[in-house]
Amino acid sequence: MAVPSANEFHWQSLARLPCGRVYHTLSEVGGQMYMLGGCDAAGRPCPGLELYSPEVDRWISLAPMPTPRAGAAVAVLGKQILVVGGVGEDQSPLKAVEMYNTEEGRWRKRSALREALMGVSITVKDGRALAVGGMGADLLPRSILQQYDLRKDVWALLPPMPTPRYDANSPFLRIKMHNCFLEGGRQCKRPVKSFEMYDTETRSWTSLPVLPCKRTYGGVIWDTAGRLCLLGGLRQGGGHQSSKFTKNVNIFDTNQGTEAHFSGFIKVVFHLFVFSAALVVCGGNTVLAIARALGPHPQGQKSCARPRESVLLYGENSMCFCPAIHYMHARKQQQRTAC
Repeated sequence: MAVPSANEFHWQSLARLPCGRVYHTLSEVGGQMYMLGGCDAAGRPCPGLELYSPEVDRWISLAPMPTPRAGAAVAVLGKQILVVGGVGEDQSPLKAVEMYNTEEGRWRKRSALREALMGVSITVKDGRALAVGGMGADLLPRSILQQYDLRKDVWALLPPMPTPRYDANSPFLRIKMHNCFLEGGRQCKRPVKSFEMYDTETRSWTSLPVLPCKRTYGGVIWDTAGRLCLLGGLRQGGGHQSSKFTKNVNIFDTNQGTEAHFSGFIKVVFHLFVFSAALVVCGGNTVLAIARALGPHPQGQKSCARPRESVLLYGENSMCFCPAIHYMHARKQQQRTAC
């Protein structure tokens, strides 16, 4: 496969966010991007719900969530957005579950979680949401797996995962046939190496080869061949060693159950959101660096100590709140392609 050159890509600045925030959640429904909750510059969870329409390049403020929250887990069920857990105004985990109907423009309270949780990972399988793990009010990780039935508005308990954790990557979860893959996560702020798979048909868990190293804030993406790719991140030090950025890229092939290790790719902490065949970055904090192969960012700061009107990538390593949104697309032959 030919590798495109850097000059085939460029950045374009889009409409600014209504306000800068971090720890918000992005979701896509019907070609529209929604931004839910998050923390403002004072660290307060907010109830905001904003809609971005690529056709008119405009943000629209919608009906706010009944419960202000940050770091919520979000699942799309048809034309509705299910918002689960997160952190509330008192900085404690939430058990509240709410649903936004994108056609009616209204919120409805739904059956709450069995206990208040933050850092929940969530995915959708056969029209039902699967929520796994999380951290309780006692700051301990959970192994719970819950399934939400939209029609009945009930949460059902499924077999717990082998390794308790919160903030698991993947984003939970990659659905492949009837399997859900879950990797990484944290236990009491320390990363875990566990990589596990849940079979929705047999309702059983399988432990897969552990991750090569303990790391956080890495990029996670599934390629078209069904391989899990882990890019960079902050690698935890052992003993008296300090944590360091890693340049490693690890690939797990779900078809063969094998793992390949590469190095020398990127040295950056980031999260990505692909929307309308483009790489979209909005809000959040500024990161330390950006992969040179993607070209310079419109506002190429390496760090910042006060709120700015731009972002590099949506990351989590500085306290900079940015109300701008940018996206990158290929300009080869004047056609937009996914990057």
